[in-house]
Amino acid sequence: MTARQFRVLVIGGGYAGVMAANRLTSRDDLTVTLVNPRPHFVERIRLHQLVAGSDDAAVDYRDVLNDRVHLLVDSVERIDAAARRIVTSSGATLDYDYLVYAAGSTGAVPASVPGAAEFGYSLSEWEPATRLTARLNDLALPAPVVVVGGGLTGIETAAELAEAGRTVTLVSTVVGPSLSRPGRRSVTSRLRRLGVSLLDGEGATVTAVGPDHVALADGRLIASAVTVWAAGFGVPGLAAASGLTTDGTGRVVTDETYTSVDDDRIVAAGDSAAPSRRPYRMSCQASLPMGVLAADTVLARIAGEAPVTISVPMTAQCISLGRRAGTLQVQRADDTPIALYVGGRAGALIKEQVCRWTVKWMAGEAAEPGSYRSRKGPVRGAVPADEAIGVR
Repeated sequence: MTARQFRVLVIGGGYAGVMAANRLTSRDDLTVTLVNPRPHFVERIRLHQLVAGSDDAAVDYRDVLNDRVHLLVDSVERIDAAARRIVTSSGATLDYDYLVYAAGSTGAVPASVPGAAEFGYSLSEWEPATRLTARLNDLALPAPVVVVGGGLTGIETAAELAEAGRTVTLVSTVVGPSLSRPGRRSVTSRLRRLGVSLLDGEGATVTAVGPDHVALADGRLIASAVTVWAAGFGVPGLAAASGLTTDGTGRVVTDETYTSVDDDRIVAAGDSAAPSRRPYRMSCQASLPMGVLAADTVLARIAGEAPVTISVPMTAQCISLGRRAGTLQVQRADDTPIALYVGGRAGALIKEQVCRWTVKWMAGEAAEPGSYRSRKGPVRGAVPADEAIGVR
């Protein structure tokens, strides 16, 4: 008699999705299909290098996916949880026994800021980043570039472009809000040495974006041949549109085993998951182990075992400041910063090693499923009973 084959679908081929798909191949009685809109893996932590011309930010899936994972290049339009089926943009339907939701995150260019969607360029995903790259390639080096957003993406983009010879202004109410005071000083000092003009404070709130300028709340108009919008991330609307319980941002609400509060056949990981309604910081640091732990939950259920509850420790923020400097901000396990950082050339070397190791960890799990091990993070509470039904 032929043994039953369990069908597992993974939505999203980013850091969490790749790790989950690879981990799932540790069982021979699973067929694993990864659905992703692109035929290659995108190193999102290198997209700022793509736009500056120092890296292509792409990895062949053959280098990071186990041979048993079937890659379907398509987008998911709808999840029918009751029927355990997905519908893709090409019109295909795929049935599943278990679903891993790892749809990742997207750039959030607000419609509330006039002109931002029309004239602003995002670099949070492959397609907008390549459009930004093409625009910069057509632009003379002295032409002014404005980067909106003082988070890690905005900081890294401003530094990379300035080091490449661009005239860059970074606009944000706070530069490096997730950093400690010493870490922030390290970052802003390096940005200024690269020639980046820093505009911060409440008056630096962007109120409008035009074809050749950015307007600020204090009335200033900043010349801008290209405006890069790096102020915040969102998530795809697929989960909410499919009727799954999501948080206010659209992340799938799960328990601490990453199981959807609606359906124990659906697990979520990475940027689009909200365990106990307290999502981790959007990062590959969280997404890699989350993908593994989500897969472990599926494997446990197939084996008839209770899934384990393990949280993810957040140890640091790694920031590149061009190719020759960086800042490693040390964090507590709960992701709050402490007054300790590594800067300069050492910071750059650490950041580059982190980027390389993310690919190595994925490739290692592909070559030997089950080999990746994650340290245990701080204890986190369960989803409160009165929050079991969330925002949809």
